Amino acid sequence: QLSGWILHITETEDTLFTITGFADEIAHDLDEQIALLQKLNITHLEFRSAWGTKVLDLSREELESAKSKLDAANISLSAVGSDLGKINITDPFEDHLERARHAIEVAKFFGTEYIRMFSFFIPEGDNPDDHRDEVLSRTRAMVALAEEGGITLLHENEKGIYGDSPQRVRDLMLSIDSPRYRAIYDAANYVQTGFRPFEESWPVVKDYVDYIHIKDATAPSAEHPIGVITPAGQGAGQYPELIAELHRNGFEGFLSIEPHLGDFDEFGGLCGPDLWTNAYDALTTILNDLDIQYN
Repeated sequence: QLSGWILHITETEDTLFTITGFADEIAHDLDEQIALLQKLNITHLEFRSAWGTKVLDLSREELESAKSKLDAANISLSAVGSDLGKINITDPFEDHLERARHAIEVAKFFGTEYIRMFSFFIPEGDNPDDHRDEVLSRTRAMVALAEEGGITLLHENEKGIYGDSPQRVRDLMLSIDSPRYRAIYDAANYVQTGFRPFEESWPVVKDYVDYIHIKDATAPSAEHPIGVITPAGQGAGQYPELIAELHRNGFEGFLSIEPHLGDFDEFGGLCGPDLWTNAYDALTTILNDLDIQYN
């Protein structure tokens, strides 16, 4: 248990955009993750894993060690990059709900308001609408825990889950109808599910988005049925248009780099410091070209 720790919610800085990211794609070792974040002057982390272990599976001692290292480096969590909801909708749920309870304790321990989560994988060939009631029931149960704990769950539009289309993301947001349940916007994932992100997805989900993931992808083709992941601005994700729109509308929040440029494992795409830096440079090039301030 992690109860008894004082919650200090991390707030964004005065400028509109704060860059964060999945540093476990730099390296499994947390010290190596921190080293590159400091080199790039990045002060936040979307904490998904360290030392080859998912954040929700770290021991109490490992969590304390991670917090000590991050505090010493003046790095705060933008979100807990959990795997909540990243199971099949037909899998048992009771243990997973306990995992959600633990995730809320972990978020409080690190002083972040946000936990990244999903809306359950749908069996291949099934109509997602046939599983809607169960998706909503399970999601409501997790959101109830978040409401009680003062934490906000952020739904990522991962391909293959119930909420992989903009219409079903909106359905989730309207049906759950809680300020503690909001959306992550991931343009690459929309590209990979066949949507033009800024033109087709953004207008549908924009009212529910609190957090942005930064990875791009080429459009699906015969050679690459789900496209190829690229740095921001080098695919069909329409990131310059999105970022310009966010700036016009006064968005204050996180841009979270999730490069996915390397070899994939259960944590993500381990790309190493060079490719991670390429992803950072691609994002900051867009921001600089648009003359947008960022932390």
